[in-house]
Amino acid sequence: MPFRDQGPNMGWGRGFFALLLILIAVCIIVWIVTALVRPGGHVHRHELSPGANPPSNGSSDALRILDERFARGDIDADEYTKRKELLRSSP
Repeated sequence: MPFRDQGPNMGWGRGFFALLLILIAVCIIVWIVTALVRPGGHVHRHELSPGANPPSNGSSDALRILDERFARGDIDADEYTKRKELLRSSP
């Protein structure tokens, strides 16, 4: 019988250690993914270009969306300038 040489625990110590290592690896992977995805993480999907002026407080999301729509080609330059002026003039 090949299991007689392993003693009374029959190799359970190595199996538990391997399971513990897998659990630690999964926890590290989950921690890295959540650190990268959450809003306060180090990866920012919407960074301003180096020369851009940040928009005003209340309309920052609207201006960002407008910029994205113009960049995608959803709206033309005239529509873009009209809406941008409207957003900047609103309180």
